[in-house]
Amino acid sequence: MAGKHYVQPVALTPHKHLQQLVENRRVFNLKNCELNIYESYEQAWRVPLTFNNFVITTMVQGKKVMHLFDQPAFDYRPGETVIVPANETMVIDFPEATMNNPTQCMALAVDAGYIGKTLDYLNEYHNSERTETKDWHLQFNQHHFNNDPDITALIDKLMRVCSSPDRARDIYADLGVKELLIRIIQQDHLGLIAQESNTNSNSSRLHYVLHYIHEHLTENISVDVLCHKACLSRNVFFKWFREQFGITPLQYINRERLKLAKQLLADRNKTVSEVGLLCGFNDTNYFIRLFRSTEGVTPGTYQLVCAK
Repeated sequence: MAGKHYVQPVALTPHKHLQQLVENRRVFNLKNCELNIYESYEQAWRVPLTFNNFVITTMVQGKKVMHLFDQPAFDYRPGETVIVPANETMVIDFPEATMNNPTQCMALAVDAGYIGKTLDYLNEYHNSERTETKDWHLQFNQHHFNNDPDITALIDKLMRVCSSPDRARDIYADLGVKELLIRIIQQDHLGLIAQESNTNSNSSRLHYVLHYIHEHLTENISVDVLCHKACLSRNVFFKWFREQFGITPLQYINRERLKLAKQLLADRNKTVSEVGLLCGFNDTNYFIRLFRSTEGVTPGTYQLVCAK
């Protein structure tokens, strides 16, 4: 997963106001969504949690172990988000929770009708190639991912808005939830197209462009060549790519190169400069700055501490 960006800490519930020590809940109801803040203050295992609506969860502090979708359990830590469809039960372990080190997690449950309207909006205004693009919908290809700066900023804002006494908070929340949904859907869409492009590069213009990027990831990828592959002018290409995926072509290329870099850094015989060059970065200093801004550590530190 990409580097983490952490949401702002939320004040813990005073001990005298705790209703329970495992998944103590504070709830803020709005017109189209419900913000829940859960805290756990003692170890617990196999705790079930189910929402009637689609839910976006983000860890604020502590650690959980999630059992979801009949897949292997995974650690859930701050800077990460998990999205879950309606009526899907999450089973959660709290292996480290104590009174002095509680877990805290935000869960934003969003009305199904509201999601439907957002998807209709995407299908109407963000399908620039109707002959190629399928209807926008959540596939849950990436139900667990690290927060990027935009998603982190939106979650921070929604937590402030939903918990505020402002009489206009429904209006502000409406705008924030819609943007958050669109960014998550775009990210999910990108993951699906990237996965499909590995086996079927000719399904659409999107598949063709992403397949070309992956085939030439370690080379100098010219934007003009990408525009030519997409049969679009430079300005239209940038607009089209960002509408579909929420990021620029360069951001996507750098993201994929950094994924490769983390794999290569597992070989401690390779220097940072060598890894940068093998990933298509001709400027080692730029590679180091980009890696540090995305992963939170330099490539050298990652190789020493993280790569095992």
